[in-house]
Amino acid sequence: MGLAVRKATLGGEPVGLRCEGGAIAELGPGVEPQEGDDVIEAEGLVLIPGLVNAHTHAAMTLFRGYADDLPLMEWLTRHIWPVEKRMSDEDVYWGTRLACVEMIRSGTTSFWDMYWRAHAAARAVEDAGLRAVTAAPLIDDADAAKSERACADADRSLELIAAAGGKLARPGFAPHAIYSVSERSLRWVAERADERGIPVQIHLSETEAEVDQCLAAHGARPAHYLDRSGLLGPRTVLAHGVWLDEAELELIAERGATVATNPVANMKLAVGGVFPYLAARERGVALGLGTDGPGSNNSLDLLADAKAFALVQKHAAGDPAAVTAAETLEIVAGMRSPLLGGRPLEPGAPADFLLVRADAPELTPGELDANLVYAASGAVVDATVVAGRALMRGGVVEGAAEVVARARERAKALGLSPPGR
Repeated sequence: MGLAVRKATLGGEPVGLRCEGGAIAELGPGVEPQEGDDVIEAEGLVLIPGLVNAHTHAAMTLFRGYADDLPLMEWLTRHIWPVEKRMSDEDVYWGTRLACVEMIRSGTTSFWDMYWRAHAAARAVEDAGLRAVTAAPLIDDADAAKSERACADADRSLELIAAAGGKLARPGFAPHAIYSVSERSLRWVAERADERGIPVQIHLSETEAEVDQCLAAHGARPAHYLDRSGLLGPRTVLAHGVWLDEAELELIAERGATVATNPVANMKLAVGGVFPYLAARERGVALGLGTDGPGSNNSLDLLADAKAFALVQKHAAGDPAAVTAAETLEIVAGMRSPLLGGRPLEPGAPADFLLVRADAPELTPGELDANLVYAASGAVVDATVVAGRALMRGGVVEGAAEVVARARERAKALGLSPPGR
């Protein structure tokens, strides 16, 4: 039995779609369900590709609304990290399940996650039905003496993720940042990732202080230092990149790494700059859009963040034509980075797609691309399909109420909920 979509709209024309084996088998006018298919009646709904969240910390839904309006390092060291030390597998599982509900509701079909107890996140991803690369942060306090143990823990984490995951949740490495990981560990990750052919996520050039510290400690800017460590390559996602200079962008493009820009979290945490997208685009840098974690955004709604990305880039350039809506949608759908895996809707592509309500006020009237980016939020999504399985229909995610209730219990037990919640 496959999944079939009837009477949807694509490119202004009525189409049908059939999924088999997790892929799009047929798409176009005249495509009809076959006997035994699960059918979505999609009259009045528009087909668009699923969205790819290129950087987040999903289980931090439990921290939403906690310790807001603080400087980045104070927020981390005094409020976030002390609680994270007390988190259990079940905390991470239900925090990630809550994130998955929010992402399903707002149209994300795949995400890149960096968080503790990544095997619990992988289990949550499989149960929710989304796709994800899950990775546990590797931190050795930039102390080579702690590297061996940190690397051994990261290796064990890979096995745990692989055991808990499956076809949807894939393991990766996540050295936290150049200021929290020693060069010895960075080199080990580069070698191990190359041996196993798995992706790597790392925070890079989020703040100007990080750049200054890297220059003082290593005599090189962050991207050059990372390249020296062997980690700048086509399987690496660099989160943030706000303070990258032109020479670093040239190097990143040459090496084929992907930058995941997170404009909303960057503005909320006041990192003092804007990712230099126009310079990156000119040099051919692969790019994705991330929300960052729900403790620092605080939303996981990528369509809302797509607007923020486009507007902040227009504003920084002093040019309203600097970034188009169509370009922004390609970025948010993961199509501007081979690593992120976004693809147009076509036979043979993964059956990851959305149906949005054509009659939603935010999409009426006007061009669809412009309305999706500048007017809409994830609230316009009616159905979310991943690997040929409908995770939401008619705006309803089955089991959402239980997930919300369980996540509230975990947050309360950690002391993260205000009185009465």
